[in-house]
Order: sequence, then structure tokens, then C-alpha cells
Amino acid sequence: MIKGFGGIFWRTKNIDVVKKWYGEVLKIDLEIWNGTVIKPQLGNETIFSFFTEDDSYFPTEQQVMLNFQVHDLNETIKHLEQIGVPLEKEKEISEFGTFIWIKDPEGRLIELWEK
Repeated sequence: MIKGFGGIFWRTKNIDVVKKWYGEVLKIDLEIWNGTVIKPQLGNETIFSFFTEDDSYFPTEQQVMLNFQVHDLNETIKHLEQIGVPLEKEKEISEFGTFIWIKDPEGRLIELWEK
């Protein structure tokens, strides 16, 4: 029945600050309607997964964590260093790929993943 994700939507306290941050830090070109269309690329996957409320993978006070797949995590880390965005979790390599975490202006952890 499900074809794919139609979007991710959430409320924010300061939309202008958050839009600017996501544009500068993650290079997401947000349009006047406060969003963008991210088109699937060959090799890209979208994971849909539940965690128990006491799972420690990400902070329990954070209900949802965004995970963005990136082309080159080393280049992404260089970009983040150049603009002064600290890593919340250093590069971690597992059988699922390579991951880092950063925080957005409202304190949400965001996972960046190279498969």
C-alpha cells in the first residue's frame, strides 16, 4: 500500500533561524513555502524504524531523529568544521555505514549517514 514517504513536517519556534541553519549547514535549498522537495537518487534509501521510549540510541526527550544520507561524509565534516558546527558524535563506522551527529538550532540531534 505505501509507496514512500510524502514528507517530514514539524513545528519550530523560530522558523527563520531554523530555515537559515538547514540551508547553510545541510545545504537544503528551502523555498518560500518553508520546504523543499528532496528527490530520490539511485542508491538512496529511506529507513522507517521504531525505537522503544527508553532506547538510548538518541535522547529519550527527543521523539524523532532525522537521518540524512550524504554523498561523502568526510567532505560533510570538512564543511561543518569550516562553518563552525560541532559534531555531537564523532565518526562511527558500523556494518550499516558511517555516521556522525550534529544539533540544529533548537537542539535536535540529526544523524548524517554515508552508506
